[in-house]
Amino acid sequence: MPGFTKILIANRGEIACRIQRTAQALGYRTVAVFSDADADALHVQMADEAVNIGPAPVQQSYLNIPAIIEAARRTGADAIHPGYGFLSENAGFALACQQANITFIGPSPDAIELMGSKRLSKLAMIKAGVPCISGYQGAAQDDATLSREAERIGYPLMIKASAGGGGRGMRLVHDASDLLEQLRTARSEALHGFGSDELILEQALIEPRHVEVQVFGDQHGHLIYLGERDCSIQRRHQKIIEEAPCPVMTAELRQAMGEAALKAGRAVNYVGAGTVEFLLDARGQFYFLEMNTRLQVEHPVTELITGLDLVAWQLHVAEGLPLPLRQDQVQLNGHAIEVRLYAEDPAQGFLPQTGRIGAWEPASQNGVRIDHGLIEGQYISPFYDPMLGKLIAHGATREEARRKLLRAVQDSVLLGVQSNQRLLASLLEHPQFISGKFSTGFIPTHFAEHPCLHAHIPSAEELAIATALFYQASAQHHAAPLAGWRNNASVPLHYRIGVEDQDWTVELNALPGEPYRLQVDDRMLALKLIHCDGHHATLEINGIRQRHAYRLDAGQLWLFTRPGSLRLVDRTQVAVTSQASVSSGTLKAPMDGAIVDVLVSEGSTVSKGQLLVVLEAMKMEHPLKSGIDGVLKRLQVRVGDQVKNRQILLEVE
Repeated sequence: MPGFTKILIANRGEIACRIQRTAQALGYRTVAVFSDADADALHVQMADEAVNIGPAPVQQSYLNIPAIIEAARRTGADAIHPGYGFLSENAGFALACQQANITFIGPSPDAIELMGSKRLSKLAMIKAGVPCISGYQGAAQDDATLSREAERIGYPLMIKASAGGGGRGMRLVHDASDLLEQLRTARSEALHGFGSDELILEQALIEPRHVEVQVFGDQHGHLIYLGERDCSIQRRHQKIIEEAPCPVMTAELRQAMGEAALKAGRAVNYVGAGTVEFLLDARGQFYFLEMNTRLQVEHPVTELITGLDLVAWQLHVAEGLPLPLRQDQVQLNGHAIEVRLYAEDPAQGFLPQTGRIGAWEPASQNGVRIDHGLIEGQYISPFYDPMLGKLIAHGATREEARRKLLRAVQDSVLLGVQSNQRLLASLLEHPQFISGKFSTGFIPTHFAEHPCLHAHIPSAEELAIATALFYQASAQHHAAPLAGWRNNASVPLHYRIGVEDQDWTVELNALPGEPYRLQVDDRMLALKLIHCDGHHATLEINGIRQRHAYRLDAGQLWLFTRPGSLRLVDRTQVAVTSQASVSSGTLKAPMDGAIVDVLVSEGSTVSKGQLLVVLEAMKMEHPLKSGIDGVLKRLQVRVGDQVKNRQILLEVE
């Protein structure tokens, strides 16, 4: 008798889509769950059946265990795949599935519970003989105890949420004077993100490599490892680039790390897909970091170098089948690299972005895989993680994989929201990354002042293209025989093109039958519009033909020029107004989100740099501080309020 026939995927976005592709290919029926915000999402459209499980906030939908179990009952789903994030490492959810006689596609509740606690898992790893870094993983959590243990460990040290991951509830502390404030922030993020404010402390290794080992176990006692992944390219402890194999790996080190990972798995009788994460120092010494009891975001790089489908393995193991390979049969071929595409603005401190997807055209080329859950017109809300998808490339060598991936990043069109696309291309092009000689300190060291972390200054060509498209759009409002005709055609038009808070002046000459002539600063460009249909424009600039995706609506243009998009506004007819001072006392929300803390009240005296409000968006807390010294004149929000981007929160005078 089959183990199960219909799988409910208790997740959303790209991972829900990815699981469905394998499940459906293997003949299983699939059920999607969705919140009010995801009613039209791609993972819902792909599923055989779908059930609304609640409002947009995760606590009322994707973290609502009774609603998910009820959805499985109503649809007859006899198995649940949790994906990653949300409930994937929630022992209570795995237990609820068991109690409802539903197969949980993952490890046992006991394994999840133990490895889901950084404190308890570290104690277990020390007992199992897995190399561990020194720190504090005790039950006492008061400030006095943590301060005393911090002094014993020494600075710098790491604060980590015991129940967490993904950089949330994690802080690097260099000095004792910062400890209490960082403990407060870490506790708050941990509690909001994982439902537990328990913390651990660890000695901070400065600039190690982050290397993890993929393990897989079945219900018959077999446990193997499928090579390693290097995840050292991180920002604030969140992975951005992952690759397999690790560029500095040797056969001896791989075996040693693999055997240590198996010790970790055997300590909890591990079944299913899991990842044991290590820190690797320059001397080749490695230390246990944590174990993730689920599929990882970066699992595709392992799939590409092994030729295996890890989701298919998860399904087979959950049905009770033995692993299809022995350890000596595992082969690693070529190299694979993955980047994570985020809806965030690096020029604004990586603030998560919300908005509507105007265009999404993922690159299509041999050796490139793109996992995503995007469709054009979809609204990116503030309720979920800002990761939009993953671009992965495989090649015979690391350099071939890197080159393919760079082209895919440069060619994937995303319009409507700001993203980290320029950063990804810059990382892949950096000589230090190309050499493979990097650590977790790569971004802070090499990208502190990199141009891709500042507002993109449009080139003369980009301003010329925008001006030509604005002119063409205005001309099309006339009757076709007179489109673009003016009785004073020899007189140039002067456009004012805006990007964010800055304007540029462009002079355009449009003579019948001739290319447009555009003056941008001291450059003269000849531009011929060959074809534009509202989606793509084919044009010629100074004799070189190009094709660009764009969307233009009501004086706002989203233009894609490799390797990213640009939002340009026609401000020609807009009255010039003075910009607000950087020391303005008006505090506005930098994005859509929820107010989780208000630390002041009306009439309070505040100082420049003082923390006033904490905004939570896309699973992260964002502290909002005063720009001036003064008195709080008006407070317009309270804890629990949902706010919109640019909404006024308070005013200081």
